[in-house]
Amino acid sequence: MDEPKPLDSLFKEKLFRIPDFQRGYSWGREQLDAFWEDLVNLPDGRAHYTGVLTLKEIPLSNVSEEAKEFWLIDDHSYKLYHIVDGQQRLTTFTLFLQALIELLRNLPENQGAADDAIYLTDTLTIAVVESKFLFQVKPGGMAFRTYKFGYTIDNPSYEYMRYRILGEAGAGTVSETFYTLNLSNGKLYFAEQLRAWYEKEGITGLQTLYRTLTKRFLFNEYVIKDEFDVFVAFETMNNRGKKLSDLELLKNRLIYLTTLYTDAELHPAERKDLRDLINDAWKEVYFQLGRNKSKPLNDDDFLRAHWMMYFKFSRQTGRDYIRYLLEEQFAPQRVHRKVIKPVNLEEAEEQTSEMDLDADEDIGPNIDPDGDETNAPLIVAELRPSEIRDYVKSLKASAVYWFATFYPEMTDGLTCSETEWIQRLNRLGMAYFRPLVMAILKRVDGSPERVGIIKEIERFVFVVFRLTQSRSNYSSSEFSNVVRAIDRGDVDLAELKDRLRNRMSFAFTTDGRFATEDFHLLLQKKFEIGQGYYGWPGLRYFLYEYELGLLSSSRQKKLDWADLLKTPKDKISIEHIYPQTETGAWEPAFKEVRKRDRAAYCNSLGNLLLLSSAINSSLQNDTFAEKKKPKGKADGTKLRNGYSDGSHSEIEVCNCDGWGPSEIRERGIRLLKFMEKRWNIQFTDAQARENLLFIGTGGEESEDE
Repeated sequence: MDEPKPLDSLFKEKLFRIPDFQRGYSWGREQLDAFWEDLVNLPDGRAHYTGVLTLKEIPLSNVSEEAKEFWLIDDHSYKLYHIVDGQQRLTTFTLFLQALIELLRNLPENQGAADDAIYLTDTLTIAVVESKFLFQVKPGGMAFRTYKFGYTIDNPSYEYMRYRILGEAGAGTVSETFYTLNLSNGKLYFAEQLRAWYEKEGITGLQTLYRTLTKRFLFNEYVIKDEFDVFVAFETMNNRGKKLSDLELLKNRLIYLTTLYTDAELHPAERKDLRDLINDAWKEVYFQLGRNKSKPLNDDDFLRAHWMMYFKFSRQTGRDYIRYLLEEQFAPQRVHRKVIKPVNLEEAEEQTSEMDLDADEDIGPNIDPDGDETNAPLIVAELRPSEIRDYVKSLKASAVYWFATFYPEMTDGLTCSETEWIQRLNRLGMAYFRPLVMAILKRVDGSPERVGIIKEIERFVFVVFRLTQSRSNYSSSEFSNVVRAIDRGDVDLAELKDRLRNRMSFAFTTDGRFATEDFHLLLQKKFEIGQGYYGWPGLRYFLYEYELGLLSSSRQKKLDWADLLKTPKDKISIEHIYPQTETGAWEPAFKEVRKRDRAAYCNSLGNLLLLSSAINSSLQNDTFAEKKKPKGKADGTKLRNGYSDGSHSEIEVCNCDGWGPSEIRERGIRLLKFMEKRWNIQFTDAQARENLLFIGTGGEESEDE
């Protein structure tokens, strides 16, 4: 390995490409902050060691004459390299330079000027900077850019880097992913930092940053020789900043495996087709995982869910799935290890002296007239290319359904009913059922059938995990194993529905009524610590479902689930109508209730109200009459809403003339009856409902005891 080199030396007569097996740009704020701080805080006269840049030279014979790099490599002045390790740092360098160039281009004194007329220093134009570090322009009538650094054409970030980051004209529709969002954020980060730095330090400050970055940030350059396996190197190296995800490691492994087959096992055209399939599949997977750019889905969560569906379920936690994929299923040894295909051979018949042996008629059972062995054993790899192909196709097809389990409203092809019920599961919490929902969406045709089973899953989660004290992993092994059976068609929805109902049968009596003991015990513990229903994990979901139930006969939806998520403290949108801190104005309504019992009324189900906006938290300890009406300033400006212009649940409460023990009880009974109807459960009797409210019937002395 040579002495460390600065960037202006590394970029001389070199073209760098991020190959298809590499991930996209993954640096976020933490890594960008560290890069910026290293840059601006480097003392004069000191160098900053940035790390090792590991490269693999691509010979001219592997570059198509149609490739945009060919004209620079053909005359032997440039060499093309794939980046095995270091792409995150070089990408960051490119984002920084582009942000710097655009800042200079947009300064008032440079408006409208050509790049070769805009100076960074007295002698250095931004056109020279572009030519040195960003791109060369092929002269002649068919002029085009050839980038010094970028992605290979089959990388999902290829077009975004060209058109959205480096500003090449002529972009059509450019797909965006989580990784392209990181590119955009990285460029924006440096644009803002450089603008602030310029306002403070002026053009001299920008010149200093440029010189520091290009001359004092040093890399060790290491070029992998032909005999060294580039794919193995990629797997064993740790990119600085962020560890490779399992999904990224797997893509590299699968592409690597395609190189191990002989031409007899995998024809060169088939090899290219399989590699293209892998790239296309990962492009689709990354697109789906990053479709919601503000809330991208986790790579490894998807990979584990698909592994569960395609191969097997394991109760082990951690990285058991990726160990199986890399060390067992897609291990290189399974390609190197050959198996002999069974061949049916003709048995030789022992000949006797009485038989006429005619050599011309008997040339042997295994030899054809031309002397070739017609039944020669065929040696093939234990892991067939078709197995890789089938797995990759399944992974690609599953990605859209995985995304649908999180964001059904953004997914094409789902009915309104499917979207609504998947949204319900997300609000409630899917527990361990998300892979199963993915498999159902992927394998089951027909919206009514899919809606029916999703409803059954929602009922199971609510009854088992919200109304009882079941452990979070109750029956998880059974239903996780069903994921693969659904995908393979070994279990139909009728059988799945029976299993769901059988596994929650413990929550019902022999005559089919809901056994309230577990729910009562759960609530009792909450009331003992002063929380009551306010501490019940199912409260928000239950009250929102009640709101939707009132909406069914109304024309206008007044409350969205997002309204409940405006602050980290989700419960802020649940109101105690009778307040937790009682004021004197509430005393007359509760004078018949002993003070030690009033907390139970405060936290009973009927006293808790879903608010249409967090601003209504300002209701706090107002009287009931005050809570019903909007509150405003003397000039008529509204400070907050009241129940009268709130959600349907608020309007329903607003219809009461007053609020006291009887109203809390009546509303609580009404809510419990809604629970019975909505989730198809039936309490044993009316007394069971009364017991679940945890309140008395009034008529007791108010003195303290």
